[in-house]
Amino acid sequence: MEDVLILGIESSCDETAAAVVKNGREVLSNVINSQIDIHKRYGGVVPEIASRCHIEAVNTVIDEALEKAGVTFSDIDAIAVTYGPGLVGALLVGVSAAKALSYALKKPLVNVHHIKGHICSNYVAHHDLKPPFVCLVASGGHSHIVYAKDFLEYEILGMTRDDAAGEAFDKIARVLGLGYPGGPKIDALAKEGNPHAVEFPRVKMAEDSLDFSFSGVKTAVINHIHKLDQKGEGYNKADIAASFQEAVCDALVSHTIEAANRKNLKTIVIAGGVASNSALREKMTTEAQKRGIDVLYPPPVLCTDNAVMIASAGYYEYISGVRADMRLNAVASLPLEGGK
Repeated sequence: MEDVLILGIESSCDETAAAVVKNGREVLSNVINSQIDIHKRYGGVVPEIASRCHIEAVNTVIDEALEKAGVTFSDIDAIAVTYGPGLVGALLVGVSAAKALSYALKKPLVNVHHIKGHICSNYVAHHDLKPPFVCLVASGGHSHIVYAKDFLEYEILGMTRDDAAGEAFDKIARVLGLGYPGGPKIDALAKEGNPHAVEFPRVKMAEDSLDFSFSGVKTAVINHIHKLDQKGEGYNKADIAASFQEAVCDALVSHTIEAANRKNLKTIVIAGGVASNSALREKMTTEAQKRGIDVLYPPPVLCTDNAVMIASAGYYEYISGVRADMRLNAVASLPLEGGK
């Protein structure tokens, strides 16, 4: 089979990204234009600002991705783009750019689900990885446990009922005065604290459920801080950060390992921005190894939103015959379909 080059485009939130990937695994270029410095002054992503920034950056990012890969548009076999879920205005910028290129260049257009992209980041990081496996996708907008039956077949085993894990990290970081983005700041501060200083709640749904809920632990942390403030008592921010992080990681790890046990699988992969969290990686690896389960995760640059993962997912969709047309639209609340 001849090599397949996919140009990936990602603009679901606050990163404008483009990448060229060969055969779904080999990265030829990875260009990311982050808006973090713009949004941090507001304490989080402002959708309207994000959309305008994507418009300003998307063409430059695509050109740079081609240049760094040493290829031209004529070398590209297909264009893959995130069409959901995400911020609808931000998604529309990437979708519009991809449709324009597809139409002008007469190249196939492949629509990619953002969560599937995160899962596929592990194919780039681990060239020998193949389904089946269980994947924890944890980010600012998503907390899913997914059973990857095959490259294009997925079954959702668990998901958050309310806040995503990354969203909870951001909110607690804001309460502690750490700023945005919260995940890396909580992770760094927690290293200086005692993870057992405060026993924050771990929510368990029905006995057979693998779903998450992080609004309770978020509220518990906020109430704990408010009570201490009202009493005029000081508190150790590092201890609170570590204890909160411990509660979230406990839930993520225990549910994911239980999912692997139920499917009788010996491989767990983690993906998404929260997959960069050092405590999560350490706890997942330690607990999984006790049960003879291997844990894999991408490097930090492939954990946050990027176009490499979209190009990788797009490759598997492309070789299976998936194509989109000019009616492709952005879908902000796009569910993860279980089948092909």
